[in-house]
Amino acid sequence: MSTSEVHAGIKRLKHSRLVKGEAVPIRTAVRDVLRYGVPYFLPAERGELTRGFPTAHAAPPLNELIVQGNDPPPVWPDPDGPVRGQAFQPLYRSVPFAARQDPGLYEWLALIDALRGGSTRERHLATGLLEERLLMPVSP
Repeated sequence: MSTSEVHAGIKRLKHSRLVKGEAVPIRTAVRDVLRYGVPYFLPAERGELTRGFPTAHAAPPLNELIVQGNDPPPVWPDPDGPVRGQAFQPLYRSVPFAARQDPGLYEWLALIDALRGGSTRERHLATGLLEERLLMPVSP
């Protein structure tokens, strides 16, 4: 993302009362938006089988809690991805690249994807894990 896109995004977050000051998240508001807003305003868009990067229940940390069935896993389309699965469009085109660079970000994005398009059980587990992460102290 360009610097101007990030700046505009932070400005929108402040206007929406999801962050304060220098982009400090208002955790209760973020939790509510993730739990109640994401599934409706950022619904999953699925596609055909493709090579990609696992997301939602097929990625950490949910893949440690959910036994994978025989269905193809959801993946962000990426020619360098390690698995073949059903295309699951990411929130932004650079998500697979960013997730490869930052394992923590990868987990957040995968949990959000579980909210966007997972089963009831997957959404419930993802909500709990996201709430735990929101309660953790922010390291400087």
